[in-house]
Amino acid sequence: MITKKNLIVHELIGLKIKVASSDSKPYVGIEGVVLDESLNTFVIECKDGKTKRVPKGNCVFEFILPTGEKVKVKGEELVNLPENRLKRGIHKI
Repeated sequence: MITKKNLIVHELIGLKIKVASSDSKPYVGIEGVVLDESLNTFVIECKDGKTKRVPKGNCVFEFILPTGEKVKVKGEELVNLPENRLKRGIHKI
């Protein structure tokens, strides 16, 4: 089960996401569902059906968990290939 404590080592695809803040103003406020993730970016499907690629490193993201809880995470904590981030987290837990 995904929780606030294990979010950064969990699968993020399918979660609702919002860019809470960013060094680059055009990214602030982008929200939708995580469609894909790479080493440095998220692909987000917005409410209007368009997709946007957002860099992880210079943003703070707000994820909405299936329970409805909102969790803010600094993008720097997520910069990694998803499979490597998950493996790294298993060793920490």
